[in-house]
Amino acid sequence: MNTLLVTGGAGFIGCNFVRLALAETDARVVVIDKLTYAGSLENLAGVRDNPRFTFIEADIADGAAMRAAIREHRPRAILNFAAESHVDRSIDDPGAFIRTNIVGTYELLEAARAYLAEESDGSRDLRSNFRFLHVSTDEVYGSLGATGLFQETTPYAPNSPYAASKASADHLVRAYHETFQLPALITNCSNNYGPYQFPEKLIPLMVLNAAEGRELPIYGDGSNVRDWLHVEDHCRGLLTVLEHGRVGEKYNLGGNSELTNLEIVNTLCDEVERSLPAADNPALKARGLSVYRDLKAFVRDRPGHDQRYAIDTSKIERELGWKPRYDLASGLARTVSWYLDNRAWCTAVSASGYGRERLGLAAPPPASNNSASEAS
Repeated sequence: MNTLLVTGGAGFIGCNFVRLALAETDARVVVIDKLTYAGSLENLAGVRDNPRFTFIEADIADGAAMRAAIREHRPRAILNFAAESHVDRSIDDPGAFIRTNIVGTYELLEAARAYLAEESDGSRDLRSNFRFLHVSTDEVYGSLGATGLFQETTPYAPNSPYAASKASADHLVRAYHETFQLPALITNCSNNYGPYQFPEKLIPLMVLNAAEGRELPIYGDGSNVRDWLHVEDHCRGLLTVLEHGRVGEKYNLGGNSELTNLEIVNTLCDEVERSLPAADNPALKARGLSVYRDLKAFVRDRPGHDQRYAIDTSKIERELGWKPRYDLASGLARTVSWYLDNRAWCTAVSASGYGRERLGLAAPPPASNNSASEAS
């Protein structure tokens, strides 16, 4: 049977891809996930009973576990979604990002290379059909000025530990294609939004805080610009790249929907108002407020905060015929409704201890134990 092995399939983008693949292909889907704070079985509710679904709890940085899973399930493709992904957390603890995003990608590549070496023989040319699809981010390109778009040929210039770890992983995937002829593809996407996104990210954080009458923290002056891509559009793009992309190529996926962070927060406030009028919200009344926009608060900016991201999608549109289906207005309306209707899910996935507190303030590194060296 056509088998897709999906690492990080219990995370935000991964779980949405799993749902789409099970709904719109005949593939068997094997999910590997470490189940960190942002990867939860709650995200796979409704698909775990599907006879074409298998779940394995494992760390992609565990090479032996990756080899065993690949050997057992013999996938036609591996899609690597597994990553530590929150920029603020990478500022507080870069080490976790190095381990998962770089070492984990290396171990997965090595496992895939071993699999091809073991399985490719005269009776089955696995290499010609196999694909390794590495899912990455536009943040590897760094920051844009007021004009211009990221293209597939844009030089890498990552500015956060997260972006640097993803850039490193991209380079590893490319190198394994060039050196070992691993049939690899790379995609770089703009900011995703939609259901099942962990509440530390901007859109779910703003929606949930507004509904509860909590402060809406906006970094700096709110002028930073992001291009927004609905997660379902992204996942459809990944299926397109998997089936029709040229081996060794990379493809940029974006939503062609740029807004400043301040604009996105204002838009979310207006969407929450449509679903949950402020006049009927006891949490807002308790604060003496009558509109959600009054919850906005400008806070200390993120260290190294990139000013603008924007994606040129002309390559994937021209070569593969993919375009996003969602316009930002309808996509945000659906997303706001989903979070307001699924607050029990939000509570469940935050049970590990995340209380929507501010992260990423660049605390000093731990003190060295070598006091004599420090004194010299």
